[in-house]
Amino acid sequence: MNNMNQLQLQMNATLDRRRDIAKLRRLVVNPVDNIDFSSNDFLGLSYSKTMRQEYLNELQSMPFILGSTGSRLLDGNSQYAHDLEERIAKFHGAESALIFNSGFDANAGLFSTVPQKGDIILYDALVHASVHEGMRISRAAQLIPFAHSDVGDLTMKLEGIKDTKQNIFVAVETVYSMDGDIAPLNEIVQVLRSYWPNGENGFLIVDEAHATGVYGDHGRGIVSQFGLEKMVFARLHTFSKALASNGAVILGSETLRQYLINYARPLIYSTFMSFSSLALIQTAYNQLESDETKKIQDHLHNLTRRFRNTICLPTGNLLPSNSPIQGVVLNGNAPVRALASYLNQLGFIVKPICSPTVPKGQERVRICLHGHNTVSQVDDLVQSIHTFFNVNNSLESKL
Repeated sequence: MNNMNQLQLQMNATLDRRRDIAKLRRLVVNPVDNIDFSSNDFLGLSYSKTMRQEYLNELQSMPFILGSTGSRLLDGNSQYAHDLEERIAKFHGAESALIFNSGFDANAGLFSTVPQKGDIILYDALVHASVHEGMRISRAAQLIPFAHSDVGDLTMKLEGIKDTKQNIFVAVETVYSMDGDIAPLNEIVQVLRSYWPNGENGFLIVDEAHATGVYGDHGRGIVSQFGLEKMVFARLHTFSKALASNGAVILGSETLRQYLINYARPLIYSTFMSFSSLALIQTAYNQLESDETKKIQDHLHNLTRRFRNTICLPTGNLLPSNSPIQGVVLNGNAPVRALASYLNQLGFIVKPICSPTVPKGQERVRICLHGHNTVSQVDDLVQSIHTFFNVNNSLESKL
C-alpha cells in the first residue's frame, strides 16, 4: 500500500508539473449545438442522414453477428472482410489491401516490421507519432529526419547514403495533420528515381490519412490524383476522418500484405474490428463513389478558399495551407489559448495546439473546415477572429 501511495504521489507530481506549464491534457465533451471547426470529419459524413440510412440497411442485409469474436488470424476473419479489402484496393488503384483497427496500429505495424536489419529510414520531421512508434522498435540501423517538405534537405541526406546496399525508406504524409500543407510528392518521387530508376532499394511510404476522401477523383487521395500509384511502396488510408468510420488500410503489393499478416503485431495480437465497423467502412466507400460526395468535396474546397481569402491577421500569421486544415499562429501559448477560448465562448469548436504536439514557438489555433459547414458559418468565424484582434489591439493601446 505504501508503494502504491508513493506511486500515486509521483504521478500526481508529474501531472502538477504539466498543469503548471498549462500543458495538462483533458478529455472534453464538445457542446452538441456548437459549430464544428475542429474535428477531422472533413466531408461531414458523420452528420449525413443518407449515410446513416445506408449503414442501417447494410447492417440489416448482413447475415453475420455484430462482433468479430477474435483476432483475424484466429476467429475474426471473414469473406466480408476479404471482399471489402479487394474493393478498397481496386478503388485506390493498388494491388492489395490489408485492414487494421486504427491508423496508429497500421503505421506502427508497418514501420516496426518491414525495415530489415540494418536498413535506413528517412522521415519528414513532421510525420505522425504512430510512425515514430513503429520506427522506435524497428530493426532499422539509422533513423534520419529531413526538414519538413524540404526536397533539397532530403536530397542532401540521400546523397550521403546513396551507395548503401541496404533498403532505404522515405516516410511522408500527403496532408500534414497540424500544418495542413501538402507534400511535394512529385518532386520527392523524382529525387528517389534519380538515385534508383527502377526502385531498386529506395522505397516511398505515404500516409494519406488527411487526404482520404478530400483529394483525388472521388476522394482516392493525392497519390492517385498525381498518378503515382506505381511509384509508392506502401500507402496508408484511414477511415476515421473524412469517412466517419474507424480503422485504416495499408495498400501495397500482395507480398507486403502477406508479410504484415505474418509479422505485424498490432494485427496479429488484436481482436479484429467488428462486422458493424466493416459495414460502416463499406457504406463510406459507397458514399465516396457517389456524385453526392463529389459535390461535398467541391463545397469543402470552396469554403477553404473563402476562409483564406477573407481572413486578415494583424499579428501572427496563417499557415500556408490550401487544405481544409488551417492554422492561426500567434506569439506564444497564452494568445493561442485566449483566441481559442474566445471562439469557444461564441459557439465555435476550435482547439489550441501547443508544444509538444507542435514545435515550441509554433503554437496555433487549428481550424478544420467541413462539408457540413456553411458559407455564413465560415464568414461568422472569420469575423469573430477579426473582432478578437480588434478588441485586444484596443486594450493594448490603452495600456
